[in-house]
Amino acid sequence: MKTRSLVILAMLTAILFAGQVCMAVFPNIEIVTLLVILYTQVYRKRVFFIIYAFALLEGVFYGFGIWWFNYLYIWSILALIVMFVRSESPVVWSIISGAYGLAFGFLCSLPYFMSGGLGGGMAYWVSGMYFDVVHCVANVIICLALYKPLHFILRKLEHVPANVSAGAQMR
Repeated sequence: MKTRSLVILAMLTAILFAGQVCMAVFPNIEIVTLLVILYTQVYRKRVFFIIYAFALLEGVFYGFGIWWFNYLYIWSILALIVMFVRSESPVVWSIISGAYGLAFGFLCSLPYFMSGGLGGGMAYWVSGMYFDVVHCVANVIICLALYKPLHFILRKLEHVPANVSAGAQMR
C-alpha cells in the first residue's frame, strides 16, 4: 500500500471516529453508517482497514466490553451489503441505511443470544427497539442530506470521476 493511501485511510478512520464521538450525545443519531457506505463505495476492500481501526479506537476510548465485539462484524456486514448493491442514488442508500438502523439492535443482540440464551437476546433486542426506530429515521435524514456532497468530496480525494463505476477504480 502506498504512503498516500495509508495516510488517506488513517485520516478517514479519524474522521469516522471523531464523527462518532462528537455525535455520541445524541442517542442512535450517528454518521458512521453513511461514512461506511461512502468509504466502501470509493475504497472497496480497503474499507476493512478503516472499519477495524475504528473498532480498535472505539475499544480503546470506551473500553472493551461485549458490545465491542459487535463493531467487529456489524460494520463489516454493512460494507459487504454496499459491495453487492451498485447504486449511487441517495434514495437507495437512505432506504438501506434506514433499514440498517432498524436491524442494528438485532445485530447487536447476537452476542447476548449466545451468552444469555433466547431470553437474554430477546430482552436486549426488544429493550432497544425504540432506539432502533430513532436510528432508522436519523440514518435516512442524514443520508438524504449528506450523501451527495460527501460522495463528491471522497471521489475528488481519490481523483475518481463521478461517472466511473466503483469496481473500475481499484485498478
